[in-house]
Amino acid sequence: MDRPSLSDDIVAWAEEQAAALGARGELSNVLDWENLAEKFEGVGRSHIRAVEGLLMQTLAHLLKRVSAPLAPTSTHWREENVTFQITAWSAYEPSMRQRLNWDKIWKAAFNAAEARLGAYGNALLPGLPNACPLDPADLLAERFDLDRALRTLAAPVASR
Repeated sequence: MDRPSLSDDIVAWAEEQAAALGARGELSNVLDWENLAEKFEGVGRSHIRAVEGLLMQTLAHLLKRVSAPLAPTSTHWREENVTFQITAWSAYEPSMRQRLNWDKIWKAAFNAAEARLGAYGNALLPGLPNACPLDPADLLAERFDLDRALRTLAAPVASR
């Protein structure tokens, strides 16, 4: 059986290490086993939260751009979309797939975009869906199609 390595998938590695520490038996009285296990688990969680944050920023910028395409900062949002998505893609590990809270990511992006647009006198496009219409695989693809993502976001609104 292949075991995850630290360099290949930090989340899977940290979870395996935490489980091993939790089932340690009487290996040593010197190490703080419970805190070590907790720290290993924390490493995996922090990587997941980092990717969720980058995805939230990606979606928030997509929502702002589709809602206010003529805003003076629209070009800046596009540039940041690319940066956030590439950073999310490069930090993503396959073991995160089932652990990412997509509903929470979408709601946070929606709220962030709404607040930021409102601060400049703009608003979210009415009729946007309550759940993210973008496929997670597309958001985490090596070659992200930003224009397709914008069309996908706008499609439910355009069909009304």
